Amino acid sequence: MTANPLRVAARVLSGSTYAILGYDALRTPGGRTDLAAPTLAALRKTVPLPEDDELLVRGNAAVQAGAGALLALGKFPRLSAVALIASMVPTTAAGHAFWKIEDPAARKLQRVQFQKNLAMIGGLLFAVIDTKPKATAPDPAPDQPR
Repeated sequence: MTANPLRVAARVLSGSTYAILGYDALRTPGGRTDLAAPTLAALRKTVPLPEDDELLVRGNAAVQAGAGALLALGKFPRLSAVALIASMVPTTAAGHAFWKIEDPAARKLQRVQFQKNLAMIGGLLFAVIDTKPKATAPDPAPDQPR
């Protein structure tokens, strides 16, 4: 049975995005570390996390790069999607906390990015519940009743 081309395209398009963006953040975390600091500090109140914010940002980026590549390749797609969801939730909360921004233009920009991330998470949820189609019997010959 050949793979469904739409399923393949969806995985490649979605997974490659995470792989590329994750690799970029892993290589050069830049301002992401400072952006993540308040969220990480809040999380440390209930979850034992290392104190090194850059290490955590790079670790999150490594998850996105690795799981994105696996999803794009169609390897462990459900597990990859779950890992990406687990990564995207803190990324979205830390990186696009529009509710904390006073400037209307900046607030709107971050709200759009927040919503975009929610849409990406929604797409990953589809990957989690996606099952490969079972082989079905071929359609009956045109002269046979259906």
